[in-house]
Amino acid sequence: MARDKGRDKLQRERPAKWAGNHEKRRVYVYAEGKVTEKEYIDLIHADGIPKKPDQKVDIHFMNAMAVGDDRKPLTMVKQAVKVLRDVERQAERNGLDEDDWRWPHVWVLFDRDRHEDITEAFKMAKKAGVRIAYSHPCFELWRLLHYKNYTSTFGGVCDSANDKLREQPGFAQTYGKNVKKVSVPESKHVHPGQITGKVQGRSRYANAKRFAQTMSERHDGVNQNDWDPYTDMWRFVEEGLLLSGY
Repeated sequence: MARDKGRDKLQRERPAKWAGNHEKRRVYVYAEGKVTEKEYIDLIHADGIPKKPDQKVDIHFMNAMAVGDDRKPLTMVKQAVKVLRDVERQAERNGLDEDDWRWPHVWVLFDRDRHEDITEAFKMAKKAGVRIAYSHPCFELWRLLHYKNYTSTFGGVCDSANDKLREQPGFAQTYGKNVKKVSVPESKHVHPGQITGKVQGRSRYANAKRFAQTMSERHDGVNQNDWDPYTDMWRFVEEGLLLSGY
């Protein structure tokens, strides 16, 4: 499909203006994947458990039409920095300060994959105040943790994580009762049964978060390229979307 340059530029560079009495937090999201991350976020946003019932979130997918290099980590962070400056100025004009729960967030969700600009993207984001949710080797690790703990290295190969995910008992059946096997393209689509429900009395989310936190404790180096495996998507869920689970 041809890229709609005009529309994409509008999404990336001109966030919607705030209404006078905006009572929700606006969360602006840049995602490396075109399908999986958005479907996941849409599901948990609709069915997640708010930390506080009166604290609601509006989500704006800023690079929905982007393709190719525009979905690389450093490019997304550069775009996110511009948007962050804009929305923070808008928030200040609306009488908010950084301690207000409605203060806007700008998040960039990306994977290790084989990108060469990971450390630079992290440095730029930290300096500007852009928030990152990072998965190594890829987002499929976070989905896998909803089924089981996994601590072995993937060698930076996302296909290995996807293979492990598709092998999980019951995964194929989330696509249909009689489905026996799911292809890689099909597995990009997120279905509720993959992330919701309970395993041994605990919610899939609670398990995934616990596994991810334990995993992160093993990585104390400054080079994010070496954090294999790693994911902190739970931070986006709780700090960005203000959810306690789903």
